Amino acid sequence: MAATNLNTVRAAIEGRIATELALSPAIPVVFHNMSYDSSAVTTFVQCLTSFGESNYLTLGNASGTNRGNGIVVLNIFTPQGIGSGDNYTIGKRLRDLYNRITVSDVIFDSPIEPTIIVSPTPEEQFQTQLRMTFEIYKEF
Repeated sequence: MAATNLNTVRAAIEGRIATELALSPAIPVVFHNMSYDSSAVTTFVQCLTSFGESNYLTLGNASGTNRGNGIVVLNIFTPQGIGSGDNYTIGKRLRDLYNRITVSDVIFDSPIEPTIIVSPTPEEQFQTQLRMTFEIYKEF
């Protein structure tokens, strides 16, 4: 196992989402640090990939493997006033991409099902959030 590049991990996760959401029906997707005008569309997904704590798996060695944790937060936005069905359909589409599988050496846990966000941003949208934790193993 080669040293893990976090941008490679992020690209593997985000590329899979971008590919899925480009399929019919296509849904715009926004990633960290991208400007986006949400008033131009009624439905879109925001993908936020974050890395968390790491733990070393070997003791007393100058080399070995660390386990790193992370989370993918998917904010699903649809128009207000039409119910939650569209959000749950999009959420299932995204959940099925990562439900307890390994993608490019990224090990995904079972996703946390879509939850409704009471005070959405932007305010004119209905928002649900799907969260997926993952693990990576990094040589040092």
